[in-house]
Amino acid sequence: MKNFKYLAIACAMSVLAGLLLNSCIEEDQVFGDIIVPSNLVLSYDIVGADAMNPNGDGSGFVNFTATADNAISFTYSFGNDSDNQVAPDGAITNRFTEPGINTYTVTVIATGTGGVPTSTSTSLDVYSAFDDQEAKDFLTGGTGSSKTWYLAAAEPGHLGVGPSLQLDLAISGMPNAFYYPQFFGAAPFEKCGIEISDCLCTDELTFSLSSNNQLTFELNNMGATFFNAGHQDIVGGSVGEDACFDFDTSGTSNVALAPTTVDWSLIPDPGFLTPRGTVMNFSDDAFMGYYVSSSSYEIMEITNDYLYVRTIDGLNPDLAWYHKYSTSPPDATPSFPSEFNTLIWADEFDTDGAPDPANWSYDLEDGCQISPNLCGWGNNEEQWYTNDPSNVVVQGGNLVITAKAESIMGYNYSSARIKTQDLFEFQNGRVEIRAKLPEGGGTWPALWMLGANNPDVGWPESGEMDIMEHVGNNLNEILGTVHWDTGGGVPGSFGEITTIENATTEFHTYTLEWRDDEILILVDDVVYFTFGYDATFPFNQDFFLIFNIAMGGDLGGSIDPGFTESTMEVDYIRVYQ
Repeated sequence: MKNFKYLAIACAMSVLAGLLLNSCIEEDQVFGDIIVPSNLVLSYDIVGADAMNPNGDGSGFVNFTATADNAISFTYSFGNDSDNQVAPDGAITNRFTEPGINTYTVTVIATGTGGVPTSTSTSLDVYSAFDDQEAKDFLTGGTGSSKTWYLAAAEPGHLGVGPSLQLDLAISGMPNAFYYPQFFGAAPFEKCGIEISDCLCTDELTFSLSSNNQLTFELNNMGATFFNAGHQDIVGGSVGEDACFDFDTSGTSNVALAPTTVDWSLIPDPGFLTPRGTVMNFSDDAFMGYYVSSSSYEIMEITNDYLYVRTIDGLNPDLAWYHKYSTSPPDATPSFPSEFNTLIWADEFDTDGAPDPANWSYDLEDGCQISPNLCGWGNNEEQWYTNDPSNVVVQGGNLVITAKAESIMGYNYSSARIKTQDLFEFQNGRVEIRAKLPEGGGTWPALWMLGANNPDVGWPESGEMDIMEHVGNNLNEILGTVHWDTGGGVPGSFGEITTIENATTEFHTYTLEWRDDEILILVDDVVYFTFGYDATFPFNQDFFLIFNIAMGGDLGGSIDPGFTESTMEVDYIRVYQ
């Protein structure tokens, strides 16, 4: 809860929208004399070609050079179902990836002033040693077979976005973040059952493999396409957000496999997924359901029934989009598959009296006794913490923490903050807490965690995971957040909000799924927060748990002058690994 800086995904996506939109200014163009290019010459050099290997070294790379008199630009067609490539000075390198020795007819068009072109072509034989037969078989079921894929809507991050290149730490606070959807990961079924995006969940993507080993792709989107907000010019404008349009982009295309050009060795943490290294290039501008002006998808992971891909935004190459697919159609009922199912620690709060001292200790007073920097617990909070039964007690099968309006030690409010520090600390697992929250303007209850090294290194170096925070002034809005040190004690924060009903009158289950490289936060078994991390973040160590109600402060805000008291009730906490 310290120095809370909340980064709502809406804010993040508004920044992304700004990155996606480009302004265009029309100017009157004035051309000189119309001159047709002449003396057009096309030459090439097959990389690795020699007397023993006349068709190259198997990399498939060929360097082309075109020259012409009075040419202002050159455009290449490589005869392999790829898009045309523009080379202003006539020099370009292309990689041919069809396995074996294949003949390609390459055409170059030289354009002169006034737009008048001239062209020439040449044929060449190129050897490519690249193939990924296993990926073809996974995609299709094997030679002569077809397999249909669907959005893996039950998976967290079935649609995600992050940076395509390594970000500057000083700017982003997210080092080496180019290899996972750092900016946004959709919660399970977030894109289903909503009118503006439901068409994505009905797409059918079919891969087929012919007897001559040609891979093809067919999209059936039932006549409706899900367009990214920055790519809607094709349908005549933008609605300001991602949305479905009645625009049929179904069809069949060829798929050519190519090796990746991304240096995945830059991933700093070997615990992260190492991508396969295979890229699918679709002909005819085909795409995999979500339109971001891209027809090339790198396979991050693939099995017989699971496909995870990454594609670079066609208008903003700084963005990478991620999609997950399954061979099973999306289920109408959300469910959460946890990685952790063995109960290792729990408190059911079934013995009346003080909280079990084997599980819980207290943070007392106002924080000044720990450090002058922690007065008001680092957030200008307005309560004095006690261990008095009127503020914290176990009764009737629940832990009850009560914030009260009373004069105490110079403060106008009392409350309680309990913790498992030095009693129970752990790394990785699932935390489930069933709780009913206090009500009233100015209340700020939290169920959260701090790194066990906090007494030694302080905050934010120790890291923080907020499983649940609620601001009484924003009734029913639940916050999930993580905090870390970006360097020199400068905090980085990332959080998301979900809205529930009856947060203060009914019990809800608040869950943290803490994996080796990912943090998920849920309410009532629905993921609304996803955060990927690596070894540069402080989430690879033991943490301890904290429950409290703060009053006012930087996040709690104004306290209702009529506030008297309110309670947070916790039915149980259970930790699984």
